[in-house]
Amino acid sequence: MTSLFRTPLVATLRVASHSRPLLTPQFRTFLSSSRPLLRPTVKASKPLIASLTARRFASNYGSSTVTPLQPISWTRIGSTVLLVAGGIIATNFLLNRHTRGAYSEAERSFLNHTFWYVGGGLTLTAGLARYLHSTGFSLRLMAANPWLVLGLGLVGSIGTMMGTLWTSPDNTLLKHTFFTAFQACQAATLSPIFFLFPPAIIARAALYTVGMVAALAYIGGTAKNDQYLYMGGPLLAGLVIVALSSLAPMVLPATAMRTLALTEAVSLYGGLAVFGGFVLFDTQKILAHARLAEAGRIKRDPIAESISLELDFINIFIRMLQILGMQQRKK
Repeated sequence: MTSLFRTPLVATLRVASHSRPLLTPQFRTFLSSSRPLLRPTVKASKPLIASLTARRFASNYGSSTVTPLQPISWTRIGSTVLLVAGGIIATNFLLNRHTRGAYSEAERSFLNHTFWYVGGGLTLTAGLARYLHSTGFSLRLMAANPWLVLGLGLVGSIGTMMGTLWTSPDNTLLKHTFFTAFQACQAATLSPIFFLFPPAIIARAALYTVGMVAALAYIGGTAKNDQYLYMGGPLLAGLVIVALSSLAPMVLPATAMRTLALTEAVSLYGGLAVFGGFVLFDTQKILAHARLAEAGRIKRDPIAESISLELDFINIFIRMLQILGMQQRKK
């Protein structure tokens, strides 16, 4: 059930045909920023060109001009990797002082297959999103009716996700078909981020997300059995709070700036904490299901298990993008 709340959707923008910049439509998904965005202007005489797709919103939300891209600093990336590695060690020491024994063969195999599907699904989503961006799909999506896009995105993402979860693992072809369709829906809804963020921001957000998810998955995978499974209830409550805070701009007046700023902080930073907790919870849930499958009580289904971790990764990645984009605009 929590997967329904975790399904990410990118808020779409309507491209203005006038030269005067307009505010975006008065709605927002629970993954997008609560601050008003400005629509990029497009001359009516020029065709809609491919310049959008794969992961969230532009480097300069309110500007119709293109900001020159800065070269990637490998020194900064290297220092970030070292910082992430140190954070993994420190976090593991604080949260995981009592580790479990070695995995059984069934647990190791189940966990490895699940993470293979997580990595494969994310790679497929990123590749499809990049392709849709290169073909101009993102621009057409941004110019479409936002409510129609939101509705179709919800129906497509949730429908294919439930099809993946409910299809028996014995039906391999149908299972993989739903799984691939789910990745395609995710790619379509995430494709506008190439239009809204520069590659350097996307690369940094991806690097930070990989480090955070890898660290938490390692902690969850090496902790004692069921150590973090108690977190399911509190995490669901936190997820509801994050979702409601992200929907607040739909009902709050634009003059309530302090309240909007507070709800945005809850949505971004509270969302990072909640989905980070879900990584711990889902990793231990995978190991628990591996033991149940080994005992013959449930069917072995690594594809279904990978969906939750993939949604955790995408939601963390989107928030990283928003936070890094906000920091760059303040410079």
